[in-house]
Amino acid sequence: MVRGELGSFWLSKPLWVTREAGQVVQWPALEPQKIKRPAASGDGVVGEGRTVRIGYVFAGIIALTAAAGGYVYWLGEQDRVPAGLARANGRIEVERVDITSKYAGRLSEVLVNEGADVTRGDVLARLDTTEIQAQLTAARAAVHRSHQSVASAEASVALREAELNLAQIELRRVAELMRTNTSTQAELDRRTAQRDIAAASLQASKAAVEDAKASVEVAEAQVSQIEAAIADMTLRAPVSGRVEYRLAQAGEVVAAGGRVLTVFDLSDAHMTIYLPTASAGRVAVGSQARLVLDGAGGYVLPATVSFVAADAQFTPRFVETASEREKLMYRVRLHIDPALVTAQRGYVKAGMTGNAYVQIIGGAAWPPELAPRLPDGS
Repeated sequence: MVRGELGSFWLSKPLWVTREAGQVVQWPALEPQKIKRPAASGDGVVGEGRTVRIGYVFAGIIALTAAAGGYVYWLGEQDRVPAGLARANGRIEVERVDITSKYAGRLSEVLVNEGADVTRGDVLARLDTTEIQAQLTAARAAVHRSHQSVASAEASVALREAELNLAQIELRRVAELMRTNTSTQAELDRRTAQRDIAAASLQASKAAVEDAKASVEVAEAQVSQIEAAIADMTLRAPVSGRVEYRLAQAGEVVAAGGRVLTVFDLSDAHMTIYLPTASAGRVAVGSQARLVLDGAGGYVLPATVSFVAADAQFTPRFVETASEREKLMYRVRLHIDPALVTAQRGYVKAGMTGNAYVQIIGGAAWPPELAPRLPDGS
């Protein structure tokens, strides 16, 4: 065989013809369903080549067509909403609660980190109370001093009462002497004046007692105020939830009203969706709903419609035609039971997206795939 550039082609007859250096060599006919393409090696010798079976190609095309058709059918089934239900997209939302300092001060410690689960009443952080504790000591000393003032005023009242009794006795004696003409009118007047002075002094002493008691109340109120301020310097969780952000560290000075932490309130978890006029008009507050969250393992969470907006959220410019009115979208809130959120807090997280299915016809049956299905198997 002469070495040279090789080329191959089909003739109208089932013959394989090879052109080699200007000569035509006829080889035995090959099967038409099989094409062998020679591959040139480094020295110009024809190799085995690669075999492609047309039957396999057609089979692959048919398989891909069937797979594409099945996928399209599956998408159609996914888009199909059971009768009596409406579907919309949404995300889990929870209320955020800022943990702030009522007073300016230095943080002595922050006890929780981001992502920590907290229960209502848990201590989250503390401010330094050294200075205010000194104020509390002074206030308690003022209370003690006020009590002593009350005791002193009460003793003064007893003294003034004794003086008044003596003045009254002396006045009666002078009055008896006047009847026997053994005393003078001047002496009677002097004893009467002493009696009146003693009575006035008694009234002043009693008023001093009341003033001292009021001072006690003021001092005790100041103590209570300082104690309340100290209690406010211990930051506690107002709700049960999860710490979202830790905004300050121990040793930092925060201003009055400064934020230290942000906590998710898991008792108010909900999903907000938007429904068109045709569906929103048939949704009632209290209707049942199901939430299928993305990335939650296919679990189905039960929910309840807690709010339906009275005004459309997305309103076209013109609503004179029925087609434009159908574009009106209404906000609907789906509330999740707080006990369920607390029990499934590892799976139900703020910001998770998913599909919501809402009953728009009372008593509409839920398909088996939308039956409540929770991570704990309930």
